[in-house]
Amino acid sequence: MSSDPWGRVDETGTVYVRTADGEQVVGSWQAGTPEEALAYFERKYEGLVVEIGLLERRVRTTDLSSKDATTAIDHLRKQIDEHHAVGDLAALRVRLDKLVATVDSRREERKVQKAKQTDEARLAKDKLVAEAEELAQSDQWRSAGERLRALVDTWKALPRLDRKSDDELWHRFSHARSAFSKRRKAHFASLDAQREDARKAKEKLVAEAESLSKSTDWGTTAARYRELMADWKAVGRAQRESEDDLWNRFRGAQDVFFAARSEVFAERDAEQDENLKLKEELADEAEKLLPITDLKAARAAFRSLNERWEAIGHVPRDARPKVEGRMHTVERALQETEENEWRRTNPEARARAAGLTGQLQSAVDKLRGQVDAARASGNNAKADKLARELEGRQALLDQALKGLEEFGG
Repeated sequence: MSSDPWGRVDETGTVYVRTADGEQVVGSWQAGTPEEALAYFERKYEGLVVEIGLLERRVRTTDLSSKDATTAIDHLRKQIDEHHAVGDLAALRVRLDKLVATVDSRREERKVQKAKQTDEARLAKDKLVAEAEELAQSDQWRSAGERLRALVDTWKALPRLDRKSDDELWHRFSHARSAFSKRRKAHFASLDAQREDARKAKEKLVAEAESLSKSTDWGTTAARYRELMADWKAVGRAQRESEDDLWNRFRGAQDVFFAARSEVFAERDAEQDENLKLKEELADEAEKLLPITDLKAARAAFRSLNERWEAIGHVPRDARPKVEGRMHTVERALQETEENEWRRTNPEARARAAGLTGQLQSAVDKLRGQVDAARASGNNAKADKLARELEGRQALLDQALKGLEEFGG
């Protein structure tokens, strides 16, 4: 017979383990010595110690689920309860009881944490849905579309809620995305239709522009090209693949016309520059007639210069006022000389001027006598009034006398 503090083997080979409830049969051993029997069942006990230690470490350091931990604990407890090992089985039960408490505590912690995560996920999904519903009304098609795709990725990364809540929120979220996609599709369909209309309208503008490219009606055609350009801008853009080709044709037709016009205008400008030189020479000759001493000779000379002037043709527009102004100055001098000569030699006009002068002189003499009489009688107020009237008549008389002098009177 052999024994140790936790077990013994009797003479029949039966192995016992000592517990608080007395000895319990562990098994029988017939193949060797009693010491070997005890050693064998003690090793089985050590195996249980190792398994419990490993389970304790897994519970403490890993995310082992409560269910799996409980299953493992029950399996070990069953082995302990079946008494197939020799050792302090009560101590192993105490360790398993503590492990159960730890698992229960972790279960509660996880339950609280999961509830918190669920609340956070619900709040996050509510915000995602609200933002998606707002974006569904946006006309910023590119940025809103990109943001909605990012929201989907964010949604997928969040934990699920209970099925009912999660399905309801997803339905709203999905509906917002569908509404945005439908509006965007309708917008671009409308845009495509508008661009097709623009393409057709621009085809007509291009056709007219090309038909005008050979025109030599420079002013009218240039004005029409400006109108066509305004119409082009008002039409809007066609599809990109058509827009560039249409624009190149439209611009090319204009370039042909304006290049031809520029060539013609360059020739015309050279001719007008030459005309300007000729007219400046005539203006020099005309200015030599001033001051006019022989009206008849000056008139004849100017008439000849003017005929040559009219035969020359156009000059550059910006130079026209100055050179024409020089000729007009000479022409006005001739006209003024003619008018002065006519007034000087017109007997009727001289007679009228002399008659007017005589009438004004009589009036002045009369008023002067009235002023003297009023002052002599002491009526200064009347004298002052008549004196003011006398000043006015005297001014008219002086002007009339000056005019009479022009007639040689």
